Amino acid sequence: MKILVTGFEPFGGERENASGVVVHRLGGLTAPDGAQVVTAILPVTWSGARPALLRAVETHRPDAVVAVGEAGGRVAVTPERWARNMGHGRIPDNEGVVRDPAPLTRGPERLESRIDPAVLTSAIQEAGVPAEISNDAGAFLCNAVFWSALHATDLPATFIHVPAVRSRGSAGVGAETDPDGSPAKSTLSVDDLVRALTAVVRTVAREARTHSS
Repeated sequence: MKILVTGFEPFGGERENASGVVVHRLGGLTAPDGAQVVTAILPVTWSGARPALLRAVETHRPDAVVAVGEAGGRVAVTPERWARNMGHGRIPDNEGVVRDPAPLTRGPERLESRIDPAVLTSAIQEAGVPAEISNDAGAFLCNAVFWSALHATDLPATFIHVPAVRSRGSAGVGAETDPDGSPAKSTLSVDDLVRALTAVVRTVAREARTHSS
């Protein structure tokens, strides 16, 4: 069983991206049930993020995909329920592109996570980390990658937003995911996020086995 876990490079003038930091920590992890983690760090660009995800799928041939991004306005780990067929850049991407609101592809208005977010939320909470379901992944590149994982593959796929934890100081980004959200200071640490994502990997591996049987 192989699980692809993706994160993002820093953006918005930040030196870190919590999703990328956590994904680096997870690289090479073998969960107790034998599930292997393979990882990829995606660019924060409209031109590159979705192709990079699909290249990682082609390269690794995973059994499931867990895409991870940071949400600066949130203080808990939030499994997403829906990917929206909408891309909108409230802030420039790392190429300086500001995308006007427009559909990402032809298709339905939204697609639902293929891994039940309630199951993931419970697993994270059981690992001792605050978590809650989110029904809005925003319209920035996190949502775009989630959409591509669901629209362009038939794999069990989900998206997890983590708080914008920093090794020093606080994040200066937030509204890219939550329009009314200002940067929030989370009490969680990188170790907490690693523990949460490890629980997610174990749960997704179990769900992927069910999906393939």
